[in-house]
Amino acid sequence: MNLFNNCIKAMTVIVSAFAGQAAFAADGITIDHLGVNNTLVRVDGQDGYLMIPVQDSADDAKIDVLVDGRTAETIYVRLAKSKTDFTVPFDLSPYKGKNVIFNIVTPQGRSSVREAKEDACWKSFELSKKFKIKNTDKYRPAYHHTPLWGWMNDPNGMFYKDGTWHLYYQRNPYGSKWQNMTWGHSTSTDLINWEQQPDAIRPDGLGAIFSGSCVIDHNNTAGMGKDAVIALYTSAATSQIQSLAASNDNGTSFTKYAANPVLTLESEARDPNMFWNQETGEWNMVLAHALDHEMLFFTSPDLKTWTLQSAFGKGEGCQDGVWECPDLFELPVEGSNDKKWVLICNINPGGPFGGSAVQYFIGDWNGKKFTADTDLSGKIPTKWLDFGKDNYALVSWSDAPGNRRTVIGWMSNWQYAADVPTMQFRSANTLPREMGLFRAPDGQIYASCAPAPELEALRGKQIKAVKTAKINSKPKTYALPAENGGICEILVDLDTRKAKTISLEMSNNANEKVILTYNSEAHTLSFDRTQSGIVDFSESFPAVTTAPTFEADGHLSLRIFVDRSSMEVFGNGGRCVMTNLVFPTKPYTSLSISAQGGNARISNLKIYGIHN
Repeated sequence: MNLFNNCIKAMTVIVSAFAGQAAFAADGITIDHLGVNNTLVRVDGQDGYLMIPVQDSADDAKIDVLVDGRTAETIYVRLAKSKTDFTVPFDLSPYKGKNVIFNIVTPQGRSSVREAKEDACWKSFELSKKFKIKNTDKYRPAYHHTPLWGWMNDPNGMFYKDGTWHLYYQRNPYGSKWQNMTWGHSTSTDLINWEQQPDAIRPDGLGAIFSGSCVIDHNNTAGMGKDAVIALYTSAATSQIQSLAASNDNGTSFTKYAANPVLTLESEARDPNMFWNQETGEWNMVLAHALDHEMLFFTSPDLKTWTLQSAFGKGEGCQDGVWECPDLFELPVEGSNDKKWVLICNINPGGPFGGSAVQYFIGDWNGKKFTADTDLSGKIPTKWLDFGKDNYALVSWSDAPGNRRTVIGWMSNWQYAADVPTMQFRSANTLPREMGLFRAPDGQIYASCAPAPELEALRGKQIKAVKTAKINSKPKTYALPAENGGICEILVDLDTRKAKTISLEMSNNANEKVILTYNSEAHTLSFDRTQSGIVDFSESFPAVTTAPTFEADGHLSLRIFVDRSSMEVFGNGGRCVMTNLVFPTKPYTSLSISAQGGNARISNLKIYGIHN
């Protein structure tokens, strides 16, 4: 009997010891530490949000979300270890009234459960009925689209319907570095003001949700409803396969096709981009054969059954990096009755200044095959759409009004996208732009990319206006607005006359500056950001980028958009484009213009503040 009583006492001590592992981090939350790397976080069956604490420098923890004992989803979060940088919301409303447990496996090694319990995250989990985001990042753009929180990369799935522009994008809802790829969703009626919507397509058993496209199925070819919005995207797990989803509420929510995937290949392919071909009466689709450095072309009668027709690209253009995020569309050639097709091919790495960039090909499309134009030597030339470092994954909206070809890109570069000095969010989109075609002095047809006309509505008070001014080696200086992080728009016409170059320097009193230099003899415009502010977070960031101006008369009209962490430069109506991030510690407050090698002239200089 004494032996039995002693055993009971020992068991009681053990049970009590293990019961002591449970802790209540906040009302409605119970935490059970199971070992040095495994913890359960239990929440009661309410709606609202579980606020998850994140430390940007930590490693990903794997979190299985168990609902009534079954795994509902798996996410990866950089849980705070030594400090909480910010919190992200996990929406509990789909699981209201059910038992929800977060089974967390952390990767960091610990010597004991006691040490594991000291991680900052366990004291910072909270439940909240509402989730409100307060901007904590000084470099968050004032007038570019950004996610309210978390990581963003490629735009995808964009379409226009009933007066609304829909923008989907690659997103991590649970941190500001790449992970948990989901289709985020924002909408706008004017291409300026964006409203973040609930995430549209989330990962499933086929994998993460990579890039793709959306079309409006006006004729119900897919059998999913007249005017249904159909999404075709890449499901990415061990392999990359193509999946379909349909929306009957104008793109707010999607139902995944039960027979997914609709297209599989024996090698890596991704980012399907589809459109209705009125001439042939069928759907066309271009798919990036990423590692083979080519594009594959398919046709379909119903968006579900796809037939391979041809391929283009092996050995052509830049072959240094993977090919991805394609687009294909027809445009008129300015000043003629000709039309040409443009094949967009985003590439990483291999850009003209390192890392990511947008290359394109001009040619013809017969519904099954793309034939690229050649230069005078008979070769297919490599052409770049943007000569900055920070425009990638550029694609267009489908069904845009007035036959417009409106595009937008991801404003960053894979060389340093995860390291830029922001934390609450990472990455913005470029400003929306209008595509066109023009014939340059060399006889070749090139693509232009001009600011969308809606952007003129951004202009606030005109701060400075100069009709004409003589420019020489002594700089003329004009004030830039300091409020709202120095956001502004600058317009100026340059005439080099006898000068060799004209330089525009935007600077602050911390001796940080960006220098634009127009060389009329070389027909180039350069952008020097080596002294632009914070540049030491990546050896690939300090750079001088140079663009051809495609002019032959020494005249260049510039339109420059300055936001808190970017500059977008458009020359001669978008024939010359450079997009570059900048991170000044203080806003640029001065514009100085000078000429080298002789006298030059500027005219029509206008500086506008921008509505925030």
